[in-house]
Amino acid sequence: MGSGLDITIHTGATVKSYEQSPEEVTALLDSGRRVSGSLLVGADGIHSVIRSQMLGAGEPRFTGHVAWRVTVPIERLGRDVPPPTACLWVGDRRHAITYRLRGGALANLVAVVERDEWRGESWTERGTRQDALAEFEGWHPTVTTTIREADAHYRWALFDREPLETWTDGRVALLGDACHPMLPYLAQGATMAIEDARVLAHRLEGTDDVRRALLSYSATRRPRTARVQAGSRRNGQRFHRGNSFAYLPLWLLGKLAPRRYHRRLDWLYGHRLP
Repeated sequence: MGSGLDITIHTGATVKSYEQSPEEVTALLDSGRRVSGSLLVGADGIHSVIRSQMLGAGEPRFTGHVAWRVTVPIERLGRDVPPPTACLWVGDRRHAITYRLRGGALANLVAVVERDEWRGESWTERGTRQDALAEFEGWHPTVTTTIREADAHYRWALFDREPLETWTDGRVALLGDACHPMLPYLAQGATMAIEDARVLAHRLEGTDDVRRALLSYSATRRPRTARVQAGSRRNGQRFHRGNSFAYLPLWLLGKLAPRRYHRRLDWLYGHRLP
């Protein structure tokens, strides 16, 4: 490869555990195969096998929120097409977010309701059009038409964890949802994982001291990701206040002083990686 990278991708391989020595770390696959290297990055999600071995299993916390997810071609929506920018719709203990995908060709809707309990976590659990419409009966036509015109209606129970104090174990480090799963209310889950990867690569560049590099990476990233986790959780609470008047100050700020409103998130969107 022109870049000088030597990358091997193993498909259909599940990592069951890891073991390490002072010189290397080895991933043990379910097939019995052993794959060794200078470090292991556990980027294996909220149910991370790597984190479980490093810190113990521990169950993620169900937030009481369940999201409906649908996408619809724009041409199906007629006058009820959502705005071209991301838009928040709020109501009594539920809310919806609309935005466009594929260069504006698709309307995406994430509509969140409250539940007392839920078992399991999946991005692919199917619900019915009738149930989704019943949850948002009487809402703005943009929301209800998008639900009605969708071909598939997925339900996604939202789980999160408290910030972890430890992300590393010798030559092993966690990344992304494996160490800081977060709610979608700041739309930063993937962004934080990308930032993790950039900082990790920077710390590893030009050094043979992998353990020290991983400790520096985690020390740099933990405060920021913990702040984003907390901010996402707070936004979820704001979106479900259950009183229309509670949103009035935020609406007025956005209308009368949009620059001030936007500056509230400079810490998030204006961040520069160290």
